[in-house]
Amino acid sequence: MSVLAELEARSNSSCELCGAQKSLHPYQIKPMQTGGIDEHLLACTTCIDQIENPEKTDANHWRCLNDSMWSEFDSVKIIAWRMLNRLKNEGWPQDLLDMLYLEDDVLKYAAATGEGLSEDEKIIHKDCNGALLSNGDTITLTQDLDVKGGGNFTAKRGTAVRNISLTHDNAEHIEGRINGVHIVILTKFVKKSFPKE
Repeated sequence: MSVLAELEARSNSSCELCGAQKSLHPYQIKPMQTGGIDEHLLACTTCIDQIENPEKTDANHWRCLNDSMWSEFDSVKIIAWRMLNRLKNEGWPQDLLDMLYLEDDVLKYAAATGEGLSEDEKIIHKDCNGALLSNGDTITLTQDLDVKGGGNFTAKRGTAVRNISLTHDNAEHIEGRINGVHIVILTKFVKKSFPKE
């Protein structure tokens, strides 16, 4: 069974956040770990757009979390926690946050994106030129790197690494795949690739 089919079955073909029944898509929470069903939820395009684009967040839309935060699925509770933290200055989200319980490992995962932290509390990842790095970015290596394990090879300068993930507790580390091998890369050896206009 596909991830989409499993999500549709468990959610009764409804957005697991707001209950909408149209324009539904699997949404993988970040940072990606195993990629399995437990890291996904079924969400509508409105919810996904606001999760991904904080400037578009409509606080009233997220009053739906009053119900969905009680989901039995950690992926739903993680997004509920993140959105309530983003909106806590509105007042009512703080009341919900005070009631929302997450196991320690789930809470650590929920906090991995830095949602709810002030700018000076966040771990900021920057490339060798000082450009901000985000989960999902493409970077280019700025020097040859010896990769141990998984075949022992040298990743050449100029190699592109797509869909990186940030190490939530270390601003100098990012993770990515080179030649199919998952590795940790130091940010001082990478340059962010920007899409061509």
